[in-house]
Amino acid sequence: MPFLIAVLGVLGAAAIWWYRMKAMNEAAREVADVVGRVQGNIRRKKLRKQAALSPLTAIDDPVVAAATLITAIVSEHGPILPRREAVIREVISEIAESPKKTDEAVVYAKWAAAQIDDTTIVIDKLAPFLRERLDPHERDDLLRMLSRVAQGGEQRLRIADQRMVRLRQKLGFEVN
Repeated sequence: MPFLIAVLGVLGAAAIWWYRMKAMNEAAREVADVVGRVQGNIRRKKLRKQAALSPLTAIDDPVVAAATLITAIVSEHGPILPRREAVIREVISEIAESPKKTDEAVVYAKWAAAQIDDTTIVIDKLAPFLRERLDPHERDDLLRMLSRVAQGGEQRLRIADQRMVRLRQKLGFEVN
């Protein structure tokens, strides 16, 4: 009889410790989940803050960068009217993988161009980004795309020589 009580006592103690370890494991899992959510929130807040500080720093895609650069330079002459936007969509669709990507690039470009008053800042931020990611032929295509957008639309635009010179310099072309 005492042996049976001792065995039941040991089994009871083992069951209590097993239950406590299971509860501690669940608590540790919950803490890890909370920490993961907090880290995710911090990361998202950092990205939102970065995007709020400058829509240009959030750009990590050459298609979006090209659309933003073209839109900012063209919008310097006034608002983007429907026919000019159609020309922008047309030239961006030639380099985008899908119509969805074209829409995303143009919508972001219009928003970013509206957020930044100085086109020089757009050129200074995006042209080096594009220079790193595009070969010389693609950079030349970018300049042709800009010319097509300036010539298309409701009214032909003349892009200021200083803008073109600065853009060519930042893209890595030799300027005389």
